[in-house]
Amino acid sequence: MVSIGNSRNMKLSNFGIVFADSPSRRSCFCNLLPAAAFLSLLFFIGSAFVTFDYKEKASTREPIKYTPETTKQNLCKNQGSPSGTELLPKGIVSRTSDLEMQSLWGSPRWPKRKGHKSPSKSLLAIAVGIKQKEVVNQIVKKFSSSEFVVMLFHYDGIVDKWRDLLWSDRALHISANNQTKWWFAKRFLHPDIVAEYDYIFLWDEDLDVEHFNPGRYLSIIRKEELEISQPGLDTSKSLVHHRITARSRKGDVHRRVYKYSGGGRCYENSTGPPCTGWVEMMAPVFSRAAWRCAWHMIQNDLIHAWGLDMKLGYCAQGDRSKKVGVVDSEYVGHLGLPTLGGRNESKVSSGSFTYKDRLGVRRRSYAEQEIFRRRWNRAVAADKCWIDPYPEPAKKSGK
Repeated sequence: MVSIGNSRNMKLSNFGIVFADSPSRRSCFCNLLPAAAFLSLLFFIGSAFVTFDYKEKASTREPIKYTPETTKQNLCKNQGSPSGTELLPKGIVSRTSDLEMQSLWGSPRWPKRKGHKSPSKSLLAIAVGIKQKEVVNQIVKKFSSSEFVVMLFHYDGIVDKWRDLLWSDRALHISANNQTKWWFAKRFLHPDIVAEYDYIFLWDEDLDVEHFNPGRYLSIIRKEELEISQPGLDTSKSLVHHRITARSRKGDVHRRVYKYSGGGRCYENSTGPPCTGWVEMMAPVFSRAAWRCAWHMIQNDLIHAWGLDMKLGYCAQGDRSKKVGVVDSEYVGHLGLPTLGGRNESKVSSGSFTYKDRLGVRRRSYAEQEIFRRRWNRAVAADKCWIDPYPEPAKKSGK
């Protein structure tokens, strides 16, 4: 028989034996209550201080308000709007223009919609003087189709004497005394102004175009994927300064020349001007992309642009030995007539030209060539991020 003691001292449970509270244990528990209460009070007060300190610090920060306006700003801040248009809605910004004339009455010509392909057009721009009126007339008549826009840069200030030509009213006339075509081009042919045109013909006025057809020329350079080009020179009518510009009788296009004797030799492995990747400045033709690059390289103060031809290949949108070429099947004659700075020019506001003035133009041209060369070298040295796609081979030092 199992004897069970005082039930106050011990209780049985399904989980084991549990000792009942004794008076001494109750006394200990009562003594702990004040201490626990004191600790709880300290914790409460400390929490209050921490909470207050956090709120105080948070209040000093810039509040973030997630309003619809700030959300839109965050989404649109990197849209790449042109400088100066940040305050305008994007859809009203007209980034480019053209040289098309608009009627004063009737409905306006609607801008080109996205995905809508307008008929392709190109631009012929020539610096002209009245003394070469008949030569220029023959050039412009070749470009008289609707595929071309014509712009004349009048360097002698004479405009009205061109009005009797049938195409004159359709052409754009810009006049500034004694300025070159590169001066005009830098100021009036900004890439955003001529962005609508596939090709820009930036020609001298003294060209014989008897054997030149602009439409066929465009077909050839598109087929050959030429970004920068010129028509070949008829050697019977031209003073050829660089052999690469002379018309070849084999094929439609040539991109390099070979010269095995004399100065400036050119071989199969030649990689730069004037052996390959080069055109002369009298009659260059630029694609839209090539002109956007070349325009930025034209120096604002170097109006004769000498030296620029040696660097145009950098704007060829690829390998200059493939993307730059001379078109042989559509060719011109370079008449070499005295034009801007020549003694045959009429008097303008700055006085008449003399042979001495012509020599002054030539000296200025050579000086500009040297200035451009130095600027290019300084730019290359200063731009640590630019990598020259056509590095010059290291010169061998003599032993």
